[in-house]
Amino acid sequence: MTTVTRALKIVAVVGLAAALASCASARRILPFGLGQDDAPQATASAGDRVSILSFEQSLTPSAALSGRDFFLPGPVSRTAWPMAGGTPENLVEHSIAAPSFEVAWRRGIGRGSSRTTQVMAPPVAADGRIYAMDGDSTVTAVDATSGEVVWRQNIKPDGREASGGAAVFGLPVPFVSSGGGALEGGFGGGLAVAGNRLFVASGYRTMSALDAATGDVVWSQNVDVPLRGAPTVAANRIYVVDVDNQIIAFNAETGAQEWSYRGIAEPARVMRASSPAVSGDTVIAPFSSGEVVALRASNGQPVWTQVLSRTSRTSALSEIRDVAGRPVISRGFVYAVGHSGVMQAMDLRTGQPRWSVPIAGVNAPLPAGDVVYVVSKSGELTVVNRDTGAVYWTRDLNEGRVRQEGGFFGLGDRTVRPEWSGPVLASNRLVLVNSDGEAVAFDPKTGAETATIRLGGAAYLAPIAYNGALYVLTDEGDLVSIR
Repeated sequence: MTTVTRALKIVAVVGLAAALASCASARRILPFGLGQDDAPQATASAGDRVSILSFEQSLTPSAALSGRDFFLPGPVSRTAWPMAGGTPENLVEHSIAAPSFEVAWRRGIGRGSSRTTQVMAPPVAADGRIYAMDGDSTVTAVDATSGEVVWRQNIKPDGREASGGAAVFGLPVPFVSSGGGALEGGFGGGLAVAGNRLFVASGYRTMSALDAATGDVVWSQNVDVPLRGAPTVAANRIYVVDVDNQIIAFNAETGAQEWSYRGIAEPARVMRASSPAVSGDTVIAPFSSGEVVALRASNGQPVWTQVLSRTSRTSALSEIRDVAGRPVISRGFVYAVGHSGVMQAMDLRTGQPRWSVPIAGVNAPLPAGDVVYVVSKSGELTVVNRDTGAVYWTRDLNEGRVRQEGGFFGLGDRTVRPEWSGPVLASNRLVLVNSDGEAVAFDPKTGAETATIRLGGAAYLAPIAYNGALYVLTDEGDLVSIR
C-alpha cells in the first residue's frame, strides 16, 4: 500500500470522527474515546503540538553497562522456517543469511494491500520452497532458489465473505476494530508448514490444510469469526488466535477442533497479526486486551495470566493494549511487548515477572545471547540485558529519515516517520525493514547502520531466513530474495 493511500485512510477516519462526534449516540462507538467529553486527553495551547507518541517514556542506558560488550551466539544455517516465528517458541537467535546483502530476485505472488485487502501473513519456508499469502487469501509456493512459481491456490470459500468487518485506523500504525467498517476483505490469517502439509488460517473464517507439494486442499474447517494471526504448529496441534480474542487448538491430522479459550474482548486492535508460542505442554497466547495467557497444550486450561498495560493521560493511544508482536519463549522465560508501553520478561512456569521496561511496540522482541533486541513504535531500537532489563543502548532508526509530506506550498504538511519491522539477526547483521521500502542492516553490538538496499515497496513484515538467504514480502505483494 502506498504512503498516499495510508494518508487518505487517516484523512477519512479523522473526517468521519469529526462528523460523528456531533451525535451523542455516535460518540459512544468512536475508537480511542474520540468525541467523548469526559475522555482524558492532552491539551495543547495555541501553536503547540502534542505528540501522539509522547506517552512512551524515554529509556536511559545503564551507566553500569556503558561501554561493556555482550555475548551473541554465532550464526547457524536455517534449513527451514516453518512458521511465522521460525519455531514453535517464536525464537530464532542468529542465522546464516544474506552475507552479500543484495537483492537476488523479486516475484509477485498476488494482490497487494489496498482499500479492501491487506498483506498480513509472514512467509514460511521448507523443502526448497517459500510459501506466501497475498492480500486476498491466495497462497503461492515459490522455488526458493529461482523465484519461479510452483503452484497457486486461492483458499477463499466460494460465495463466502469475512464476518466481523474491520475499520482501519492509521494513528500512527494501522488499527482495526471488530465493530465493522471500511476493510471488506478477509484480512488476517497466516501460514505454517509441518511435514507434507501447509496449514492456512484465513480471515474468511477457515482453517485449512493443503498438500505442501501440490497445493491441493486436504481438509478445511469453518470457524465462527475471522482468524487473526498465523498459526503455530506443535505436537500434532495447530494453535491460532481469532479476532474475538479466542485461541483455538485444531487437530493437525483431521482439522477437528480440540479446545478453545477466550480472553477478554477488546474492540480495537493494532493491524499486526500475532501468533502463539509453544514450549512442551505450555502455550502462550497473546491477546489485544493486553493479556498474555499461559495454557495447557493438552486441554486449554489456563495456568497464569499477565496483563501488559500502562495508560497515560497524554495519549489515548496508550489505551490500545494489543500484544501485536509475537511472544517469545527463551531459556525458561517469556518475552512480550504491549502496545500500551510495557515490555516484560515472565517466568514460563509461573508467569512471575522478572523485569519490565517502558517500551511500546508492535514487533516481536529478539532474545539473542546475553541481550534482547526490541523496536519501539516510535522507531527506537533498544538493547536490554536479558537478566536484568537494564539498557545497553538505544538508537533512533528514523534519524535522517523523517520528512514532511502532503502540503501545498508548505501549508498542511504532515510529518512522516517510517514504520519498522523486525529485527532478525543474520550473518552478524541486525536486519530490519521499513515502510519506506528499505531493508537496513545495523551492527548488532553498536547499532551503527552498515548497509541499505531498496526492496521496491513498503514492507511491514519482518524478514525470514532460509538456506542462506533472507526473504521479505512487501505490501505490494512482491516476494524479495536477499542473498
